[in-house]
Amino acid sequence: MVPSSGSMKFLFSVYCLCCSLALAVTFSLIKSKHNDTGSKLYPTHPEDNATSLADPCSPEGFDAVTLDDKGLMHYFRGHYVWKGFRTPAAFINATWPEIEGPIDAAFRIHHKNQPEAHERMYLFKDDLVWAYYDGKLVAGFPRRISEEFPGVPGHLDSAVECPSGECKSDTVLFFKEGSVYVYVLGETPAVKKRAWPLPQSCSAAVRWLEKYYCFHGVNFTRFTPVSFEIPLGYPLDTRDYFIHCPGRGHGFETRRNYTFLSVKDRCSNRSFDAFSSDDSGRTYAFRGSYFFRTDSKRDGWHAWLLSHNWKELKGKIDAAFSWENKMYFIQGSQVTIFLSDQFYTLVQGYPRPSQEELGIGELDAAFTCPHSSQLYVIKGNKIQMVDLKLSPRATEQEKVIVHVHVDGAMCNTEGVHIFSGPFFYRYTDVASLLSAKELPEAHRISTEIMECTQ
Repeated sequence: MVPSSGSMKFLFSVYCLCCSLALAVTFSLIKSKHNDTGSKLYPTHPEDNATSLADPCSPEGFDAVTLDDKGLMHYFRGHYVWKGFRTPAAFINATWPEIEGPIDAAFRIHHKNQPEAHERMYLFKDDLVWAYYDGKLVAGFPRRISEEFPGVPGHLDSAVECPSGECKSDTVLFFKEGSVYVYVLGETPAVKKRAWPLPQSCSAAVRWLEKYYCFHGVNFTRFTPVSFEIPLGYPLDTRDYFIHCPGRGHGFETRRNYTFLSVKDRCSNRSFDAFSSDDSGRTYAFRGSYFFRTDSKRDGWHAWLLSHNWKELKGKIDAAFSWENKMYFIQGSQVTIFLSDQFYTLVQGYPRPSQEELGIGELDAAFTCPHSSQLYVIKGNKIQMVDLKLSPRATEQEKVIVHVHVDGAMCNTEGVHIFSGPFFYRYTDVASLLSAKELPEAHRISTEIMECTQ
């Protein structure tokens, strides 16, 4: 039996309606937070094939980005979350069943004065906030944002933590529309409202390895958390830096330059030029024009240009050390000094000759120990001490050490470290280094400091 023309029209209309509904549902699954109703569209245990609907490389951007208490980066969009750089999408409520996506903001709190709250991960939606630690919901949550963070509005655009040392005190920056609510933990009143300098607010924000990033759509911009200063060269595309997308990535033109890559590769076994540790525990490894932050390894690794932290600094570092909230860099016969505050600021009048400033000439390595004014300078197999409290400064009588060649040296709460080639040697203190008659056990820099497999 052949259907009538009227029946055919009716069936075609039904078919078109079904297709429209299917497209509408699919579109609602992947929209950003600003256009989503937030209705519970997902089962508690979604089927695996549902994750194919979410593509981290699509140009929609993210609703929130944060690290958790294990140092794993999380990217949120709609009802989805990506955990790490290369993982497939999962539903938010599969990990945090107490909350339905999309979320508005997220951050990992830095609150050293309240150890029970330190490093909790906070998720925000509408007027509520959830707190998690070790993957578990903290008792008493969810609660209203106004109760947990008085003075902070609901329906946020984004949020990011700012630890003491990078901000004046442990702080959280909350973004909404054209304003930033600067919330200083432990102060009353805690909130100060400031204007955000960019024309668009941050749809997501994150702190990673001392750097602060504002996401807007598919792009991101780096900024300083105190002055909101934005370096030249931004915005950049998130898909070239923060997530793995086929055929994309920054520095593509240099990938065949293996010499250049070995400088930026912490695991290349290429020697480092210098190491430094300050009284707050910040530890840096220097190689060429780049540096690595080694004490924040839990949150990941990255080779940064020196100018990212020390704007005026360029070229190879011979030695670096800290004293009285200042960081000293020695390059050839010159010394450059930066104030170590919320960010590094060049001291006026530098660089200047190290002979005039420190009473020393060219060297191979230098170090100070925590809260000590005694600077130790190594050249070849000789070591001398300079008391930084004295003026004028001068070296004391040199002594011989068992190391014939030294690339760098550092002293921290674990002792004195001498770096030579791919190895380092640990001494309990300076006296142990001076009295040693033979080399102690050699340790690999790559495996024990830089967390490489070999």
